Amino acid sequence: MELIQLAPRLHLIQFPVGHAYLWHDPDGLTLIDTGLPGSAPLIAAAIRQAGYEPADLRHLVLTHFHPDHIGAAADVAGWGDVEVLAHHADAPFIRAQAAGPPPDLAGWERTLYDQVTSRVASPVAPEPPTPPRIDRELSDGDELGFGDGAVAVAVPGHTPGSVAVYLPRHQVLFAGDAAARTPDAAVICGVFNVNRAQAIASFRRLAGLDVAVACFGHGDPLTDDAAAALRAAAECLPAETCNGQPESY
Repeated sequence: MELIQLAPRLHLIQFPVGHAYLWHDPDGLTLIDTGLPGSAPLIAAAIRQAGYEPADLRHLVLTHFHPDHIGAAADVAGWGDVEVLAHHADAPFIRAQAAGPPPDLAGWERTLYDQVTSRVASPVAPEPPTPPRIDRELSDGDELGFGDGAVAVAVPGHTPGSVAVYLPRHQVLFAGDAAARTPDAAVICGVFNVNRAQAIASFRRLAGLDVAVACFGHGDPLTDDAAAALRAAAECLPAETCNGQPESY
């Protein structure tokens, strides 16, 4: 785990697989995603390293149901007065009331998908995540109660209920896996989607937002004029990738 400050109120918690993000408001913290199962102690350590306490957490947003995003959510939700938020279309999968749909893989994605799933199933995370509770099921446009007016942006395609978080006053976007950044720094539409057409439409929607900082579930965040990079990538669609096949995810 590595903690990286991206802005005065924003930190990246970087894991070998996937990222979590920490946003600070005067009345408490918000965490976006939680990494793989077993990550809660690392997140707690990151919060303390940032100068806060786990008990300061007030909101936990889960961008979609995949285990590298909800893995530690049940543990984190037990830290205190924490509201857990997720989109209503992914809520049954997060709660383990139903199996989430598998991705519709393009040919070039299959080898990459096998590599990623083998890492997710590594000894770091030998068991499926414990299903967390969800206190609030989100719909598109819902105000979230933090970030000076953060709103939910429905971005279906990667999963049926993928949701991004947009902070208009701060021009910060948490894209989940609706967008990603490759090791060579290219911005792409996220991979391993259940519906590629929806994923492309969702990416285009994100590219239309006024964004200075874009935070991805996989790949380095963009901290300077992210809107231009998102727009440039959107212009390449509907190709399966804009900049060639990513080497890793």
